[in-house]
Amino acid sequence: MAHRAQTILAVHLILRRGDDVLLGLRCGTGWSDGQWHLPAGHVEPGESPLDALAREAKEELGLALDPAAATLVHTMHQHLAGEDPYLHLFFAVHRWHGTPVNAEPHKCADLHWFGLRKLPTPMVPYAAAALAHHRDGIGYSEWAAG
Repeated sequence: MAHRAQTILAVHLILRRGDDVLLGLRCGTGWSDGQWHLPAGHVEPGESPLDALAREAKEELGLALDPAAATLVHTMHQHLAGEDPYLHLFFAVHRWHGTPVNAEPHKCADLHWFGLRKLPTPMVPYAAAALAHHRDGIGYSEWAAG
């Protein structure tokens, strides 16, 4: 029997304030430290993507998020040679309860609002691509770059 790839499912929160999006500057994780990224995380066993999104909003930003307020705006399939593929789900949210705070300072050096047309550098490349696709109304993409 052929081996089937085990796809990792990740959710990304595009917290919108008008034309701005909230990004965090990664630190202390060993993955993309020093780069800006969306609040994000893996979907845990037995958890739905929307439940994971609400959990990540609480863990990373201290926000109460109603999953019904989230809209799937982009899906990205990522496959890098020698690694399990990822399916990244990007959800836009315009309404939430609370004020975003850096609830994980050991993983995030800073939070900042950026315009969708003025994203910072350096930024996690696939996240920058997904935000550009979201801005341009493209619902699906594939990512194979490192």
